[in-house]
Amino acid sequence: MAQLEKLQADTVVIGAGVVGLAIARALAIQGREVLVLEAGDHFGEGISSRNSEVIHAGIYYPQGSLKARLCVQGRDQLYGYCQKRLIGHRKTGKWIVATRRSQMSKLESIQVQARLNGVALAMEGADAVKKYLPGVSACAALYSPETGIVDSHGLMVSLLADLECAGGQLVRRAPVEAARSDDTAHRLTVGGSMPCELLARCVINAAGLGAVPLAENWEGLPDAGRPEQWFARGVYFSYNGRHPFSTLIYPVPEPGGLGVHLTLDLAGQARFGPDVEWISAEDYTVNPARVKAFVEGIRQWWPEMDASRLQPAYAGIRPKLTGPDGGFSDFRIDGPEDHGVPGMVNLFGIESPGLTSCLAIADYVAARV
Repeated sequence: MAQLEKLQADTVVIGAGVVGLAIARALAIQGREVLVLEAGDHFGEGISSRNSEVIHAGIYYPQGSLKARLCVQGRDQLYGYCQKRLIGHRKTGKWIVATRRSQMSKLESIQVQARLNGVALAMEGADAVKKYLPGVSACAALYSPETGIVDSHGLMVSLLADLECAGGQLVRRAPVEAARSDDTAHRLTVGGSMPCELLARCVINAAGLGAVPLAENWEGLPDAGRPEQWFARGVYFSYNGRHPFSTLIYPVPEPGGLGVHLTLDLAGQARFGPDVEWISAEDYTVNPARVKAFVEGIRQWWPEMDASRLQPAYAGIRPKLTGPDGGFSDFRIDGPEDHGVPGMVNLFGIESPGLTSCLAIADYVAARV
C-alpha cells in the first residue's frame, strides 16, 4: 500500500458548521494559517442546517454558565454582524406563555433567571396576550424583545467568505479518520478528497455530533477528555398557509428542551418544534405519527389551530452531555489547561444556543489557543 502524502498546517479546524466556521474565521483574522476539514460534501449540513434559526436572548441558562455568558455576548455580536454584512435576520421578539395558573411560578422563576443573566423580560397578563397574540389562550406570558431569527445559511456563507479573505481554506469531503497528539504536534490521518497525513501545530475539534467519537479514538488525549454523549432528536412540522403571528411563541419549558414552540422563517412561514426524543444513533427520520402530540401541545395555547395544515418538515439532533434524567449540561470547551495537550481545543455538547453564540464561542476558543 502506498504511503500517504505528508502535509503540514499551522492550525486545523475540524468541522465546517456555523461554530467551526466562526472559529476558523476568528483564528484567520488573528493572522493564523487556517485549514478547515469538513467530512461532508458541503459546509453546514449537520446541526447547523437542522435547527430553528432562532437568535436566543439568553434566558434559561444558569448564571455564570458558558451557555448564559456566550449566548448574551454572542447575541449582540450576531445582530451587529448581520446588520453590517446584510445577512437576513429580524428581531421578532418571543412570548413564553403559561396556559394555566399552576405554571405561574415557573414563569416567575424564568424571569428571575433571565434577570441574573442580564436579560430583561416583561411579565404580561391575559389581556396583553389577547391583544398581541390573536387566538392564543394564556393566563400570563413573558415577553423577550431581544429574541429573533437569522438566515443560518447566509450567515455561514459570510463566515466562510471572511475566512477565505483572511487566507484560510475549506476542504470538503475530508474526514479525519485517525488522530494522534504529543507535546509537539498533532498528526491527523485524513481520507476522502485529500488523503494525507497532516501535521498541525494547533487543532480545534468542532465536529458537532462527531466531536465525541473523534475524541474517543484520539491517541494522546487523556480519558478525562473523552466525555459520554447522548442524542436528543427533535422533529419539526411546518404549518401551511396563513396564520396570525409575527412573533415567536414558546410554552413553559419541558425536560430536555423548550417545548414544542412556534418559530418563523424570514418569509413568515410558521413551523412548530422541536419535540424531544432520545435516540441511540444518528437518524433524521420524521415520523408523521408524532403530529398527534404536536396537535395536543399546540392546542393548549392556540385552541383554533387547524391540524390539517401541519406537515412533516425535518429533524435535528442535539448532542447532549447528559442523558434523559441528567438535567442541565453546559457547553464543554476543553483547552490545554483542561486536558494537558498543547495546542488542542475540543468542543463538546455544542447544541442550542450554539448558533446564537457562534461568534462569542469563536472568541473564547481563539483566546485559549
